[in-house]
Amino acid sequence: MKKEREIGPVAVPWDKGPKADSQIATEMNRFEQLLQSADYRLRRGALEVLQINVGRKCNQACRHCHVDAAPWRTEMMDQPTAERVANWIREYRPPVVDLTGGAPELSESFRFFVRVARESGAQVIDRNNLTILEEPGQEDLAEFLAAHEVQIIASLPCYSAENVNRQRGDGVFSKSIRALKTLNALGYGRQLVLNLVYNPIGPTLPGPQNELEQDYKEALREEFGIEFNALLTITNQPIARFAEDLRKQGAWDEYLELLVNHFNPATLPGLMCRHTVSVGYRGEVYDCDFNQMLGLPLTNGTPLYLWDLRPEALLNRRILTGEHCLACSAGSGSSCGGALA
Repeated sequence: MKKEREIGPVAVPWDKGPKADSQIATEMNRFEQLLQSADYRLRRGALEVLQINVGRKCNQACRHCHVDAAPWRTEMMDQPTAERVANWIREYRPPVVDLTGGAPELSESFRFFVRVARESGAQVIDRNNLTILEEPGQEDLAEFLAAHEVQIIASLPCYSAENVNRQRGDGVFSKSIRALKTLNALGYGRQLVLNLVYNPIGPTLPGPQNELEQDYKEALREEFGIEFNALLTITNQPIARFAEDLRKQGAWDEYLELLVNHFNPATLPGLMCRHTVSVGYRGEVYDCDFNQMLGLPLTNGTPLYLWDLRPEALLNRRILTGEHCLACSAGSGSSCGGALA
């Protein structure tokens, strides 16, 4: 087997202007090479989404999780950091505040951020694993989300119990179905937005998003009477646990080649890193949640904290990339909002 290529970043200075471009490392990763062949310069546009990772603690430990979240993780945003992030939201009023984790609801800051963001006029997204609704202390969570008109993006990697339990743990499917019924009863999937997320079970690309959505809607409606708004397909990122599994299976090179061979330039304008800032539980900022998990800060060096950043300072900045970016640009593309092309 060929020697594995490690996923590495391109060195990108924070300095603005042509000089910064000339300082880019000459040895480019394969994603940068493909950008060059497509004659595309990946730059930031206007900030649309502030995505906050409030901590790594989760009530599950899914095999595909790029956050490597689990019940035993202890990293969580503290209150002083949450207050500084909240003040930034109040001052700059981002259109969307996207709360993620771990299971973000386990953070003491979660409901605080929901209230602050809604009071500031932002749409709020909760990246919900569904089973969290049955955790002790979360008995009123569904009602809280509905009362604040929080948009839910919920992970359900398949409409088959066997596949879901294999990826996410025994009993997860039945808990997820109960949670979806609870949310439907509160108006989710109808008046309130409920989107589901599909991840492939193994090292493959998702099928066409619209076709999978129809399959999901038919299966969940006919078997359980469940309704939802849209299905988002997300390609598994070759980092954290999924990367470990690829290496154990000897499938690392094969998966990377799959991503390279399906590179789609049409996905590039919609990549989430162009309009999203990812905030870590300590308040540091990244181009995306995947860069955050790989420890690749937006400045490619000394951490920059959200409270030291003005949104306009991001415009036209070059984006820090690595070979993991191939997952976002393969096939129909992948982002926190689903397929791109």
